[in-house]
Amino acid sequence: TSVHWHGFFQNGTNEMDGAAFVNQCPIIANHSFTYDFSSTTQAGTFWYHS
Repeated sequence: TSVHWHGFFQNGTNEMDGAAFVNQCPIIANHSFTYDFSSTTQAGTFWYHS
């Protein structure tokens, strides 16, 4: 599993985009991953899915 974001410009944090097997490895069952990126300069509609 991973969380994939839509609408965020991931400049410099591409590995936080969450596309499993593309930008990061899937999150293993019973483990966690902390996404760390800034969205303070972005406005719009954003959504995510796993």
